[in-house]
Amino acid sequence: MRREHLIAAGAYISLVMTIAPVSADGTHEPIGEDVWQLPLFDAHVHYKEPAWDRYPVKSVIELMDENGVAMALVSSTPDEGTIMLWEYAPKRIITELRPYHGAAGSSNWTKSDGMDAYLEGRLEQYPHEGIGEFHIRQLDTSDEALFRKIISMAKERDIYLHVHSGTEPIRWLYGLDPDVKIIWAHAGLGTPAPKVYALMEEFPDLLADTSLREYNILGRGENLDPQWLEIIFDFQDRLMIGSDTWVNSQWDSYSEIITMNRRWLSKMPRDVAEKIAYKNAERVFGRDISLEQIGTR
Repeated sequence: MRREHLIAAGAYISLVMTIAPVSADGTHEPIGEDVWQLPLFDAHVHYKEPAWDRYPVKSVIELMDENGVAMALVSSTPDEGTIMLWEYAPKRIITELRPYHGAAGSSNWTKSDGMDAYLEGRLEQYPHEGIGEFHIRQLDTSDEALFRKIISMAKERDIYLHVHSGTEPIRWLYGLDPDVKIIWAHAGLGTPAPKVYALMEEFPDLLADTSLREYNILGRGENLDPQWLEIIFDFQDRLMIGSDTWVNSQWDSYSEIITMNRRWLSKMPRDVAEKIAYKNAERVFGRDISLEQIGTR
């Protein structure tokens, strides 16, 4: 969808969604419907094997176009999915290396034989700009040797770890190396907002994507959740939105997910909305992001 069509569609959907002009902090005018004029960076996309037939690469980029998503950070199970998207649209996709492949999945990947060699080999072969998204479901300090190798790989290339975990694994990783660069997937997902705030405050370089947090942020009624509002304002330079297309139903609902993100961004002052929508990603990944990328590859 071209830019003029995107903006027209956005104005229509915003009416349907009843985006009210509520001031985010009581003093600054929210961006409101102008949010539809912003390009988006989707910081949490997966293109897993079950999606390949149902959503061919061309259709994925078309979905991004229809929703004003100029660029995306992609990791996949297996990594071949990410590479397929990147090869089709290299100007629109930033690649991450997910450890999951073969029998190595989210619950056992750290115990998989040869995991360090697999990661090293894929990093040498492709221009990945992150390692992850990977899960640390329960902290097991016996995995320290592997994680030290992973941190070393990331630091050697100056790239991020994209970590799905609670608070303690993040603290543990920083304990292994305080200079490791981390994106906290889903801002902790089930972690309560006060603990999210505390961890972001404790580690001033920690970034987070807000995928699957849309309803937490939107709260009830016309106002955003006050605890999440505090997180957003105090850490506005370190947040990025995301869709988390981990199953096909997320791809089926991609437009609705992106609309929900625009809905809460519409309640932010323009400068805050722009940072979280795309400017933080521009800084983090060294890219120029604009609506001019819509319709390109």
